[in-house]
Amino acid sequence: MDHAKLPKIELHLHLDCSLSYDVVKQINPSISYEEYGQSFIAPPKCYDLADYLRRAVKGFELMQTPDQLKLVTLDLFHQLKADNVIYAEIRFAPLLHMQQGMTPNEVVEAVNEAFTTGIMQTGVEAGLILCTLRHFDEVQSMETVQLVHDFRDTHVVGFDIAGDEAGFPIANHVKAFEFAKAKGIHCTVHAGEAKGPESVWETMKHFHPSRIGHGVRSAEDDALLEFLKNKNIHLEVCPTSNIQTNIYDKMEDHTADKIYKTGVSMSINTDCRTISDTTLTKEYDIMQKIFNWNKEHFLRCNLEAIEHSFTSAEAKKRLKEKLIAGFE
Repeated sequence: MDHAKLPKIELHLHLDCSLSYDVVKQINPSISYEEYGQSFIAPPKCYDLADYLRRAVKGFELMQTPDQLKLVTLDLFHQLKADNVIYAEIRFAPLLHMQQGMTPNEVVEAVNEAFTTGIMQTGVEAGLILCTLRHFDEVQSMETVQLVHDFRDTHVVGFDIAGDEAGFPIANHVKAFEFAKAKGIHCTVHAGEAKGPESVWETMKHFHPSRIGHGVRSAEDDALLEFLKNKNIHLEVCPTSNIQTNIYDKMEDHTADKIYKTGVSMSINTDCRTISDTTLTKEYDIMQKIFNWNKEHFLRCNLEAIEHSFTSAEAKKRLKEKLIAGFE
């Protein structure tokens, strides 16, 4: 089966972790291909999530002006088109892009404009998710969720919390998620990655998201899987990334197939196209090779992804038709 030809939905994708060598060279011509390989791409095995995340710094350092943000965003749209992605939700943390004086507002504006251009140029539909980070304080978290609210009639579709879940508690972020809930803002939350099922329980209790970024360690708790299924919570699963961050030793140990078989809603995603040196086509190839997944598995995951995406009902209907036609 040629996975490259299949239409795809991607819900878990980090903008600042997906810079191609072409765009890095445009922004900083002094970076050689060797250096790019060493500092932007993580080895197949990192020590842990924190080690993996060190590569992200390389990306956002090159995204500190409106022009740089636009270049990186457009570059990602072209990567998505090449991967036959028909709809993507792209996430980033605006507060990481103020090192050269941009305000958070200007940061979101620049990426928003690039989204308009990218959608026009490539035909890839997309939504933008703004992230707060685990190590941020309450003020920074509130500032980020307020941006989601302020930009609600643009490409911005939701709110997320990313970063090192094992290293930082959730207390600083409860207020931001309460605000999101009060304002009807769509939420997804990184959990059940660096920490076990208890992190997912805690997240569900305090943040009430409709999706979980990763969430793969939920497989260690049957009661949690049952809860996620009953509440129709969607897991954004990123296989290659989880092997790199050392959650599982090798792909054969990954819980994606087990989760799928329980009937919990899930999709397959790349997480960080550059840090993980991957595409959705590659991820699908892996799932087929290791777990014997076939077209039915991928269609179900993509339909679940559309169902749980943060786009409009009208767009969902259109994307669903496009998917089914493409899979036939």
